[in-house]
Amino acid sequence: MTLQSVILGTGSALPRKRVSNAELAETVDTSDEWIVERTGIHFRHIADEDETTASLGTDAARRALEAAALDASEIDLIVLATSTPNQTFPASATIIQTALEIDDCIAFDVQAVCSGFLYALGVADSMIRGGMAKKAIVIGSETFSRILDWEDRGTCVLFGDGAGAIVLGAEADGRGVLATKLHADGRHNGLLYVDGGPSTTGTVGKLRMKGREVFRHAVVNLADVLNETLDAAGLTAADIDWIVPHQANRRILDATAKKLGLPPEKVVITVDQHANTSAASVPLALDTAIRDGRIKRGDLIVLEAMGGGFTWGAAVVRY
Repeated sequence: MTLQSVILGTGSALPRKRVSNAELAETVDTSDEWIVERTGIHFRHIADEDETTASLGTDAARRALEAAALDASEIDLIVLATSTPNQTFPASATIIQTALEIDDCIAFDVQAVCSGFLYALGVADSMIRGGMAKKAIVIGSETFSRILDWEDRGTCVLFGDGAGAIVLGAEADGRGVLATKLHADGRHNGLLYVDGGPSTTGTVGKLRMKGREVFRHAVVNLADVLNETLDAAGLTAADIDWIVPHQANRRILDATAKKLGLPPEKVVITVDQHANTSAASVPLALDTAIRDGRIKRGDLIVLEAMGGGFTWGAAVVRY
């Protein structure tokens, strides 16, 4: 009997404060037209002081558990993907574990920036297949507003805060994670990075990005890894019901779909409402599309993302 990691439930959480482009233009040298034309973004959510990566991640996890009809005590693994943890250590996953009142389970963070959720999914899937866990919560949660330079209109307009989560269970019914492929190329560090850290500056730092170069790499890398992952699963682009991509930029989403020869209506898009929530964007979009009825049981979905590092990856999942 071959066990696979099946998605039993999904959940998401957004900060209370919703900020439109027009509201942002009151304090940043930008405009609604400028942002929409270049990114497709209309709104983003910004965390208040009492909202953190761990608190948003906890809320998303609770909703995923509710959707899965499971009690938190049944979870034996928590993997949190984030680049904006509550503390340098301990892992914010352990804060979520405590908030969920789980006395003992495996809990740790994964840091691969915007690809973090794909990396976390790959790790959790491997641990489930290897017998180290039977039920897991995989979370992507970010408060990127904490590391933005609000005087840099080229970056601060692109990002928002939020969290998404899935509950995975070991099942043998043919559904679940069929294939995952992950990559990294550290030679491109200077194209998308944060200019600080405990071991270098002793500060958190701010996000810096060379957008044009990132765009070029993103379109090529994402199309390549999607084809690679489909090949590993013995499938083609024609088999895909839905692509749930990292929500970085509407133009990247459109260009990637075109490169694969896929119609835009197969792409789940939430960047217009949430902006780029880094590791949270894929599970946020997935939860949105499941709850509004677009994605149904049995559908073949592809998750994909690329982030700073560069890191990138994709997963083929039978929902």
